[in-house]
Amino acid sequence: MATATSNAGTTTRSSRDARDGRDLLRTSARAVRDGVGSMTAGRRALPGLLITGGQRCGTTSLYKALVQQPHLHRPVWRKGVHFFDTDFDKGVDWYRSHFPLVSTVRRSGERHGLAATCFESSPYYLFHPLAAERIKATLPEVQVVVLVRDPVERAVSAHAHERGRGYEPLDLLDALDAEESRLAGEEERLADDPTYRSHAHQHQAYRARGEYAVQLEKLAGVIGRERIHVVDSHRFFEDPAPVYTALLDALGTRTVVPTRFEQHNARRPAPIDAGLRRELEAHFAPHDEALASWLGAPASWRA
Repeated sequence: MATATSNAGTTTRSSRDARDGRDLLRTSARAVRDGVGSMTAGRRALPGLLITGGQRCGTTSLYKALVQQPHLHRPVWRKGVHFFDTDFDKGVDWYRSHFPLVSTVRRSGERHGLAATCFESSPYYLFHPLAAERIKATLPEVQVVVLVRDPVERAVSAHAHERGRGYEPLDLLDALDAEESRLAGEEERLADDPTYRSHAHQHQAYRARGEYAVQLEKLAGVIGRERIHVVDSHRFFEDPAPVYTALLDALGTRTVVPTRFEQHNARRPAPIDAGLRRELEAHFAPHDEALASWLGAPASWRA
């Protein structure tokens, strides 16, 4: 028994040491990356397209489809830069450092006879109270794609996702009950201190982040409704090609190479109590109704 305990302790320490080593390597690599990117920031492009939406609404799947087009350039280092929500204090040069050189983007456009651009995907941009103004100030001509899904399914999926990451200690019902108190005053704190990060606001807003029309109206009031393109992710997943083609057309571009569609970060729907589902559906009903004008039709989950 003593040997087994000793082995278990050794294994735990080894796992912890390995994790710490990986974290140190990531930190070092990030420092090198930021240093190199910052030195060339003046020659790097800013994005003309942002992908955002409700958390767990398919932003990764759309991102993976867009990166297959050679004239649409992703960030060099990661999918979402999170500049306009959690890292705005790092400055525009830091943001530029994540994207390809202007010359690289320009050459790709010339090669294919299309306007080339960069893009990134950060879902929290739609919900963060300061993001819209920051986007307008930094990228006044940007186009924004917003993905939405059944807000009941989104809430359940987001809760399971945050539980899996260790960001949510409560079960779904308790987390929903706690949401109002958790979020109380958080938007004001975010507005008062641009460097403040709210764990509850970013990771535990299960109802609020599914109230899409409210967030869209706020975004439109800052950047203009004509720059916003809303995608029903259920329709995108069920029949991606026409939804994707229509979106590219709205963005003023087209495919250069065939696109392979895959669903990323999918999570099997967790069971939900029928009474809680009815309660959530009733809560979201007026929000879904307001969303129809953005989609040009009733949302797929209400049709």
